[in-house]
Amino acid sequence: MKRSRSTPAVDPSDASEGVAPANGAADGLLQVTTRLQPLEPALYLVACPIGNLADVTLRALAVLARADLIACEDTRHTRRLLQAYGLDRPDRRLVPYHEHNAQRMRPKLIEALHRGESVALVSDAGTPLISDPGYKLVREAIAADIRAIPIPGASALLAGLTAAGLPTDRFCFAGFAPPRSAARRRWLEELARLPATLVLFEAPQRLAGSLADMAAVLGGDRPAAVGRELTKLFEEVRRGDLGALAAAYAAQETPKGELVVVVGPPAEAAAVGAEELDAHLRRALAAEASVKDAVKAVQAATGLPRRQVYARALALSGDGD
Repeated sequence: MKRSRSTPAVDPSDASEGVAPANGAADGLLQVTTRLQPLEPALYLVACPIGNLADVTLRALAVLARADLIACEDTRHTRRLLQAYGLDRPDRRLVPYHEHNAQRMRPKLIEALHRGESVALVSDAGTPLISDPGYKLVREAIAADIRAIPIPGASALLAGLTAAGLPTDRFCFAGFAPPRSAARRRWLEELARLPATLVLFEAPQRLAGSLADMAAVLGGDRPAAVGRELTKLFEEVRRGDLGALAAAYAAQETPKGELVVVVGPPAEAAAVGAEELDAHLRRALAAEASVKDAVKAVQAATGLPRRQVYARALALSGDGD
């Protein structure tokens, strides 16, 4: 089993969570943005920093400075970003938009857009629509013939992927894993043979158990990385195989902060013909206590989809009649 390795925290001068322009720079930015033309009526999808305030783009600031209305996951969080750049004003219209009120707020935001207002959609961190209800608002805006304009920038998904040192030519963002182990293992089985790097978010209190399930279902020798507090002062990327990472996090206290888990693609499975599959299954059915255990053993050995192996096992065992 390979040992897991950690990269040291980056230079605090580059990763401080509170980096923001000096007052003079903020005042200058405010003067520039207030001289710009008003925004055209549209829904602007504005990426915000995932930790380091310096990661916001000039275009994002220009949009936030001029938008008629800003829909926020948490208005207090967004107001702190505006204050850091001198863009907060008494007349700023910030409204909450999150999973608990999205159904109620969507019609109000669409109505504002129909009135010819510009609406900026932001999340607390990163790019809107990634693991939040924003896509439903975009879908309704498009159906109403309203422009949806992306303002790209920081993304925990892409930050974790690029820092992991794993293949990036094909990847699948899987969101958050189910919280309970049994459901999580079923969910991982669906992703196991996907020929792509997997990227997912995980809660700190579930990380050790989730990594253990990944090692069991995806394979303990599969390469992976865990990114913690990316772009912040105590940024850490720990790399290794799933078995080593699971053991390392099981042996330590619950980590703090936001987490991104990246798992490398599976090794390419050799082609398995029908006769070879049947031979594998007959041996497994004779050795294992149940069809389920036999299917699991053969799937791990061949890399074939579980559904295919299970259907053939039922046929051979006589349970599929």
